Amino acid sequence: MIGWVYRGALESTALDRLIVATDSEEIVSYCNGMRYYAVVTSSHHSSGTDRLVEVMERELAEGGAADIYVNIQGDEPMVSAAHIDLLISGLQPPGGSLASVQVSTLKVPIDPEAAADPNAVKVVTDVSGRALYFSRAPIPYPRGSGQASYHKHLGFYAYTAAALRRFKTLAPSTLEETEGLEQLRFLENGIPIMVIETHQDTIGVDTEEDLRRVEEYFRRAGLVNSRRPTDE
Repeated sequence: MIGWVYRGALESTALDRLIVATDSEEIVSYCNGMRYYAVVTSSHHSSGTDRLVEVMERELAEGGAADIYVNIQGDEPMVSAAHIDLLISGLQPPGGSLASVQVSTLKVPIDPEAAADPNAVKVVTDVSGRALYFSRAPIPYPRGSGQASYHKHLGFYAYTAAALRRFKTLAPSTLEETEGLEQLRFLENGIPIMVIETHQDTIGVDTEEDLRRVEEYFRRAGLVNSRRPTDE
């Protein structure tokens, strides 16, 4: 799984450095064998964003500070360069300056049946693309005969360094703990999130069935040999 994610992310030319951050010695051992750069982080982090804050602080202490950090979760083997480039474009418009919004993420259209799954996090945005809310519930609710359009949130994020520093100072929020969604800590504290639409959906791997679906996708796309890590 880590090999799939690492190789997919490595396709992006927008990243200056790619790091596997984990509290698992087994994953670190695997990464060392594959010559992937990995660091051991605390086992007490409640979210990937908290883990990324630790990585940022360690990089800063070693003189490796960056303006933008990208969170690519280890259960997203279908990540691609297109996903990463879209994320970064939300924070770095043409000209190279940072955007006013300090957090960006992705969404993809889904049908009502998929929206009913609480494992598929839904997002609604304002007319400019800024997130209004994320929920495991199917939002918006189609009252009466109204037709609703649903969008699934893909669990990739790009943050400015300032956003990560602010996140660290904030206690877990009520909505974050209710929904089990770390991004709600930003919204509940008035920090906007830009949500960019992609039509390239992914399968986050939470179960053995998810893993089989991903393997079948790669097989049908002819990507098994190129994306599957080897022990060589």
